[in-house]
Amino acid sequence: MNKIFKIAAYLLGAIVLLWICGVAFLQFAFPKVDPAPELTIEYTPDRIENGAYLANHVAVCMDCHSKRDFSLFSGPPTPGTLGAGGDRFDHSIGLPGVFYAKNITPFGISNYTDGELFRLITTGVTNDGRAMFPLMPYMYYGKMDPEDIYDIIAYIRSIPSVETDIPDSKADFPVNLILRTMPQNAEMVTKPDPSDQIAYGGYLVNASGCIECHTRMTPQGVINHEFAFSGGRDFPFPDGSLVTSSNITPDAETGIGNWTEEIFIQRFKQYADSGYVIPKVNLGEFNSIMPWTMYAGMKEEDLKAIYAYLQTIPAMKNEVVRFTAAN
Repeated sequence: MNKIFKIAAYLLGAIVLLWICGVAFLQFAFPKVDPAPELTIEYTPDRIENGAYLANHVAVCMDCHSKRDFSLFSGPPTPGTLGAGGDRFDHSIGLPGVFYAKNITPFGISNYTDGELFRLITTGVTNDGRAMFPLMPYMYYGKMDPEDIYDIIAYIRSIPSVETDIPDSKADFPVNLILRTMPQNAEMVTKPDPSDQIAYGGYLVNASGCIECHTRMTPQGVINHEFAFSGGRDFPFPDGSLVTSSNITPDAETGIGNWTEEIFIQRFKQYADSGYVIPKVNLGEFNSIMPWTMYAGMKEEDLKAIYAYLQTIPAMKNEVVRFTAAN
């Protein structure tokens, strides 16, 4: 009997040792990305202007890194909080942990070099070697033109500094370990010429992360590319109501196959109309996490390119119930 106990003890000890070695390997060997590049960006007015356009109307960095006011339709950023971070994303919306949007005003990024910011945005690795949860869509930003990322960096360096104290994000076990394996080196591209409308539209669709919200998730909580752009991803609101993303494939019955270019553009631009007033939304009433008032500032030619690209993706039938009120 003692011999059996000894064997069991040895096996348990071996398992614990392997576990410790595995955790240590993950801690020290990952994330596996290149060091931050030596980079000094010239913060020219042109860079700042294009960065402002990208950060507010295309990549919509300010969507997550500002306080959104969901007492108004589509949760526009609260004045005075631009880039200040603080929004919490947790188990209530199906995430494996508690994550906070960081302060990206000069106050929050003062200890980052331009190269470290570039690596953070395009690979998801901080200047102290931590891997960010991919709620931050670095996997899309890592497929953009470096010049556009430089412009975004120039812009966020230029916005008013806001002092905030943002808690650290914490992923649940074992996601906190798996997380370290996710970042990878960026695969930057050259932005297509706008004259190549479909290629340019594809670039903008990636930069905007459209697939992230408009695709249902697997049970493991990752995008199911088999159903790309066909909608169906659920977003619970604090009051218990549920908003589900729309099908934006060119399916004629359940997607945008019957939409003309004009209808598509107007769907966005109506929120930029000088007479538009963002309506109040009471608890239990339909709201949207789609930042319409931010995307409404997109240039018309960019919206046309996005429309052209979306018309080329495979049509997929998927009827979506956009809103389910709380019980």
